Amino acid sequence: MSQLPEIPTQYLKPLAEALGEVDSGTAITRTFQELGIEDSSRESTKWKRLHHAFVSTQQETRSSNQIYRFILSHAAPVRFVRQHEHFEEMRSSLNTVLSFMGLEFGADGQFRFVQKCETLSDAEKRCQSIKQKFHGRRMHPEVVKYCSAELMAENYFHAVFEASKGLAQRIRNLSGADGDGAKLVDQVFSVDRPLLAINSLRTETEKSEHKGFAQLLKGCFAAVRNPLAHEPKILWDGEEDAADYFSLISMLQRGLDNAVKTGL
Repeated sequence: MSQLPEIPTQYLKPLAEALGEVDSGTAITRTFQELGIEDSSRESTKWKRLHHAFVSTQQETRSSNQIYRFILSHAAPVRFVRQHEHFEEMRSSLNTVLSFMGLEFGADGQFRFVQKCETLSDAEKRCQSIKQKFHGRRMHPEVVKYCSAELMAENYFHAVFEASKGLAQRIRNLSGADGDGAKLVDQVFSVDRPLLAINSLRTETEKSEHKGFAQLLKGCFAAVRNPLAHEPKILWDGEEDAADYFSLISMLQRGLDNAVKTGL
């Protein structure tokens, strides 16, 4: 690896915070040892250890080589076998920072160049330009909330994946329930003892509407989220698929806008 320029100081803390959520302190120590990075911070908080190490190694070497080596090793996809969601959460946080440096950490565990965002305003404008690609389809704010980093990088495959995860998270936030996928929907939107209701459930028509909404939610998780977690990205159709998926998830998010907690 050739000598890489130093990373601006203001990026080192958010990078350390994003990576600090990846693994245990022991794993961080092991990666430090493998790469010959001195850990002299005397801190117990993971991100503070990383921040100190990043600042120190960059000052010592006058380059960012060791920082990028740490990311490549510590965030390598092979370390997240059977932890796909955890890997994507970490990668999303990491890419939020890297996008302002003109970089993206890909699902393949490699860096690639992307259009650089200079300010938060630039990032917001870029999200707007991305949304315009979807044929004027209305995107719910909760969709963009969970996948803005991926949209900025035009990484539509993982943007849809994050948006579908955000749908489940909003159900948990509104209802106070745990769980995921179909089990979460069955628990929250049962007809007999619902935690959330999209109408008064007084008539058979309203009960049918409520059941139908629950089925749509379960169908979304089965048809969108689960396949995306397992199928190769190369088999995906990019913007066209993303437009359809975002429309579906936006419709479901609008349904949640009207959901009321029952207090049961």
